[in-house]
Amino acid sequence: MQKICRFIFYRLLGWKYVMTVPFHDKCVICVAPHTTNWDLIMGKLFYGALGRKACFMMKKEWFVFPLGFLFKAIGGIPVNRKRKNSLVDQMTERFASSRWFNLAITPEGTRKANAEWKKGFYYIALKAGVPILLFGIDYPSRTITCTRSLVPSGDIETDMREIKRYYKAFRGKNPRNFLIGETD
Repeated sequence: MQKICRFIFYRLLGWKYVMTVPFHDKCVICVAPHTTNWDLIMGKLFYGALGRKACFMMKKEWFVFPLGFLFKAIGGIPVNRKRKNSLVDQMTERFASSRWFNLAITPEGTRKANAEWKKGFYYIALKAGVPILLFGIDYPSRTITCTRSLVPSGDIETDMREIKRYYKAFRGKNPRNFLIGETD
């Protein structure tokens, strides 16, 4: 499967990557900008080309036949956004019970412009005691970049400003759908 992902990602689509941060057995992968459904495909191809697997959360409405089988097979975790259940606690338990768990989350929580990023990815990493790897998708240069990781300090305001500053350099497939918000 790794060879197929490599062929599609590098040869057919012409993408590349820059990564200076080491992989971790357990981590939260923060991925932005998220402006199209293609981001999931590009991310899965990229991670697959590296021989790695990552899980991702997605609204449960997408997990209908036959897509539900496909999404679960590639690491999808259905989320009921209408119920008030603690995803932070659920994912923290998953980290604690797993020898290996990489969880990819898009901080915007939507493909539409949203300057008020969701903070669940941060709280999951903080409570689970795992690092956050910052992966940026840049469509104009066809590059996925991870040159920064962050161990949550507990000072969410400071850490979120740093995270948002990192993503200023990246352009999504639909740039008008990506907002950083306040970084100062």
